[in-house]
Amino acid sequence: MRRVLALLPLIAALAGCIDAPQAPKRQTVQRSSAYTPDRPDMRQCLASLGATRASFSPLPDQYFGAGCATLNTVRLASLRGDYDSLALTNLGPVSCPLANTFAAWARFGVDRAARQILGSPLVRIETMGSYNCRNVAGTGRRSAHATASAIDVSGFVFADGRRITVLGNWNGGTAQEREFLRVIHASACKRFGTVLGPAYNAAHRDHLHVELSGGNYCR
Repeated sequence: MRRVLALLPLIAALAGCIDAPQAPKRQTVQRSSAYTPDRPDMRQCLASLGATRASFSPLPDQYFGAGCATLNTVRLASLRGDYDSLALTNLGPVSCPLANTFAAWARFGVDRAARQILGSPLVRIETMGSYNCRNVAGTGRRSAHATASAIDVSGFVFADGRRITVLGNWNGGTAQEREFLRVIHASACKRFGTVLGPAYNAAHRDHLHVELSGGNYCR
């Protein structure tokens, strides 16, 4: 009994050196930043956009309330002309169907018109953006921009260094530059549901508004 009592301090000391069993740690879930759409129509749209050789990233759906959302959208990094890549500026989320139509217009409507009329290929399209949670000016109706379904195009840069803007060249500049802007405006009217430019009102004096919705409204 005395031996047992003498060993108690040693047993207690050893017990302090042994870690008590710990509860298993919760595993950290790694969320991939890649986004894979579940809808077949969206997958088909992305495949069609990829076939144009555009550089883009699909974006997750977001709802902002009050009729504003970005659903089935992509972020366009660049488009493709007949021979070279076409840079883009100031462009936010764009609905995938609109991106496909915009890619076709940029190549077949704008780049080819630049070569034929101006003698120089297109290298960059300048925009005033796409998504914007706002109403149509002077109304209580949401703009197509509120769902990333419209793009405002403000200017173009060419391989020879020239820059043509809607504001500066629609009524100014050379005859060739004015012709170029009117030809690509007419080309847009064949592809988009609504196209609004300087002839529509003063609010569009500096850009071409293009959207898929509408009944071939071209001004």
